[in-house]
Amino acid sequence: MTGFEARAAFLTWLGQERQASPLTVEAYGADIAALLGFLTNHLGGEPDLAALAALRQADIRAWLADQANDGAINATRARHLAAVRTFFRFLARRHGVDNPAIKLVSTPRSKRPMPRPLAADQASALTADIGEVSDKATTQARDTALFTLLYGCGLRISEALGLDVRDAPLPGSDAMLRVMGKGSKERIVPVLPAVREAMAAWLSLHPDRQPASPLFVGERGGRLNPAVAQRTMRAYRRLNGLADHATPHALRHSFATHLLAGGADLRSIQDLLGHASLSTTQRYTAVDTDRLMEVWRKAHPRA
Repeated sequence: MTGFEARAAFLTWLGQERQASPLTVEAYGADIAALLGFLTNHLGGEPDLAALAALRQADIRAWLADQANDGAINATRARHLAAVRTFFRFLARRHGVDNPAIKLVSTPRSKRPMPRPLAADQASALTADIGEVSDKATTQARDTALFTLLYGCGLRISEALGLDVRDAPLPGSDAMLRVMGKGSKERIVPVLPAVREAMAAWLSLHPDRQPASPLFVGERGGRLNPAVAQRTMRAYRRLNGLADHATPHALRHSFATHLLAGGADLRSIQDLLGHASLSTTQRYTAVDTDRLMEVWRKAHPRA
């Protein structure tokens, strides 16, 4: 059996027995054809099952390198390698072609995308206007308080939603906010007046102001689900024409970036965000020079 005959058998199995979608079958077929075409030139002839069984790690790496030379990014090459591994698992089960070299080739690592903070005016407008997504006064006050807290204190959505009524920072107090972060590590963050004012407006409408009650509650009671906040943000994006990177977590990136632009040092920002590693903080605040100068001019609108 030639490699292309094995490919045809694999695609039939994938479509009929595994009931993969036509688009999946097409994509896998293209990825395996690309490998077989490369091997035809690389080995000096069309590979058969014996040749596929004898492939070395160096042969697979050469194929991945060839794709990189053609402009394929790591994420694309990782997807192609995954298709080839599925193909070889099929060959091992159905045709006894067991090639451990395929499993030993490292998957190309995708470069993590750079964070994309909102511009200062966008973040400021969001905290002021997020309540417009709902027509209910209680929901408006809750969402305004939540998103102002996310931007004004740099909290993760899970950290904000984990707060209780007794934790609410209110006007007339200069107490800092205690936050339970990842790994059950507590940190203390300062609170801007705008956050305290939004919180007071929300608590005046809160349906259950007992100290141990959740600070942010859903429409039917109980602690607010993060998915609800995500849906609110998606609705706000649609209403205001913002890009998809405008998420609740983007406000945390914005908080860090705008602090850096305002002159804060990385160590201080690391403490405020609760990062275990300074490199994580550096990534949070990594922006190009033009972007940094734009943020510097506008500064943090709530500071």
